[in-house]
Amino acid sequence: MKLKFPNTFVLLFGLLALIAAATWLVPGGQYDTTMLNGRKVIDPNSFRYIAANPQGPVQLLIAPIKGFVEAGLIIGFVLMVGGVFNVLHKTQAIDAMIKSVAKAHTRSAFVRAATIPAFVTLFSMGGATFGMAEEAIPFVLIFIPLALALKYDTVVGVAIPFVGSQIGFATAFLNPFNVGVAQGIAGVPLFSGIGFRMICWVVATTVTIAFLMWYAARVKRTPQLSPTFAMDEEKRRTLNLAEFETFSGMTLTHKLVLAIFAGSLGVMILGVVKYGWDIDNIAALFLVMGISVGLVARLSADDWVAAFLQGARDMVSTALVIALAKATVVVMRDAHIVDTMLHALVPYVQSDSPVFSAQKMFLIQSVINFFIHSGTGQAALTMPIMGPLADLVGVSRQTAILAFQFGELTTPMIPTSGITVGVLALAGIPWTKWARWMLPLQGLYLVMALGLLAIPHLIGWQ
Repeated sequence: MKLKFPNTFVLLFGLLALIAAATWLVPGGQYDTTMLNGRKVIDPNSFRYIAANPQGPVQLLIAPIKGFVEAGLIIGFVLMVGGVFNVLHKTQAIDAMIKSVAKAHTRSAFVRAATIPAFVTLFSMGGATFGMAEEAIPFVLIFIPLALALKYDTVVGVAIPFVGSQIGFATAFLNPFNVGVAQGIAGVPLFSGIGFRMICWVVATTVTIAFLMWYAARVKRTPQLSPTFAMDEEKRRTLNLAEFETFSGMTLTHKLVLAIFAGSLGVMILGVVKYGWDIDNIAALFLVMGISVGLVARLSADDWVAAFLQGARDMVSTALVIALAKATVVVMRDAHIVDTMLHALVPYVQSDSPVFSAQKMFLIQSVINFFIHSGTGQAALTMPIMGPLADLVGVSRQTAILAFQFGELTTPMIPTSGITVGVLALAGIPWTKWARWMLPLQGLYLVMALGLLAIPHLIGWQ
């Protein structure tokens, strides 16, 4: 019998129902809070039991609406970003850039050496800044023939856009869908701590590039080592490279669109770091970017609106996940059991050193990621617990957020991820073959994450 996991909505609503049922069994509890540096923090020695407020069927059904209202700003931002980036996709500038580089590969030794690092960095940057995840799936259809034409294999063609974007997502420094949401819930200034997060992103991206280049060189020398060798031989016999060979290059419009995109990311970084921009400022910047690229690409008003609405529609499921995950927080809070759960978790996370506590948080988040793959959903679900829990065990909230992010390093491998399964189905790679290929890389990510989580305590990262 094939094991099938429920989708995120069923899982979250089931969890919501379980939490509502648990409010009849778990006693109420409360910690006292004090103000420290303008932020409420828990007094770890003040826990006491109080009367609970069990949540019945009516409260269970009302909770998602309350969650939607309480997460309204984040939901609005997600819809805005989805619309704007679909307008960017409509201009075909990113597709043109990829084809341009692919064509140059045959003419330049430097381009041949830089192809994997450049594209992995590009997709990783997408994951780290605007939360590129599902958006990488269509690029698999471009990179598989490119990889085969370069005498690599299907695995390389999948790994460049898919693993690249997922690792960028997991080590993001400006991703509004995980870092932004998690920091907002944890009461940390939006996109603060960007310096160390960028270091983590560079390390993770470099590890990915090094591993992929080693594998690509190995499989180019000995194609039979590829787990997809037989399939690739068949694909090469029917491969049509005309799309790359006949590509005439990027137009001036494409270049201008990409310049606006890069410039907008630069302005966003400046605004966050220097002026403390919040989520509404960044949403306004994205809207300006979307309007600008639409004008440069000469999209009609109807085409622009249609592209924007389609992109926003694609984000509706993400918005509802945020609302449903927030509803779990509403139920726990209204039942007065959040602090009780914190009190129960402390012994499992607490260690002699905050370093080990942070590493335990990462391992817990990795397990949660097996069941819930939405960065926003995980943030909304776990950060109300992990943020205050970090205070109790001597870990900074920035570090707790980083541990939450690193939990998503397992996404490129786990069979419960819709993105992973979808990409592999598109590429025709059985999950078992992909998992065997990914296993050494996952080991590297594990060692990397444990090492990086030791640094914040040593440098006093707040």
